[in-house]
Amino acid sequence: MRQRKRHTQQKLEFKTWGGFRDGAGRPPNGPRSSERHKKRASFKSSEPLHIVARVEPGVGRLRKRHMYKAIRWATLCAAKREDFRIVHLSIQHNHLHLIVEAENKRALSRGMQSFQISAAKQINWAISKRQSTPRRGRVFTDRYHARILKSPMLVRRALAYVLNNWRRHGEDRAPFTNTWKLDPFSTGLLFNGWKEREERPFWALPPPGYESLFAWFPRTWLLKEGWRYSKCGSCAGMRDQPSSMDNIVCHWCAGRAKRSSLAASSSLRSTHQAS
Repeated sequence: MRQRKRHTQQKLEFKTWGGFRDGAGRPPNGPRSSERHKKRASFKSSEPLHIVARVEPGVGRLRKRHMYKAIRWATLCAAKREDFRIVHLSIQHNHLHLIVEAENKRALSRGMQSFQISAAKQINWAISKRQSTPRRGRVFTDRYHARILKSPMLVRRALAYVLNNWRRHGEDRAPFTNTWKLDPFSTGLLFNGWKEREERPFWALPPPGYESLFAWFPRTWLLKEGWRYSKCGSCAGMRDQPSSMDNIVCHWCAGRAKRSSLAASSSLRSTHQAS
């Protein structure tokens, strides 16, 4: 008698779509992965943001005179808005760093849309003017990256990173800018928080005829004075970065400089009295 075959229940697998798996998600738009297309985090009107916007490879270098003028006119267009304010801007060879203030997410979206559309039109027009064929199409690669700055330490680090970003990319050693103390392609000339300006208020003034970028004076406490209450690298004992990246004053540096100047003036007064 033949033995009866025992049947085992097979596992029934349903075809699924989406979820975490190899190769899932939006493909990168070029060699660099694009910004995630997800809902942006909410923020308060008292919290500034650090924005990074990258341009297409076909646009070329942004650190040129005609590109600077194009972006400068775009900052003028964005300066008309009251609910979105560009406080600092740094132009690098293929991306822009911005520190902005916005009333809410809608104001941020509308303000960045206005700035990027104006910048794209001005950049395409500037490129078309210098070459035989007009340039049309996209200028910015994808969604901009936004980081909320919620504390004085984050704001201080963002200021030092954005305004000193040209040193990280070696642009301070270029033939045109190797004699400049501050980045001419940024709003660093308008910033009054440099350590050198504590003792010399007219340090690193722009040359005659220089046209600066249009930017707002800060309104939030964090950008006006809150960042000064976070210790700089020298006061906090940090030695892992060069001094050129740590040239922004803090509340303790300002107090120490004030005390030293008062001590010097008092010693000079006592010397005069003794003589």
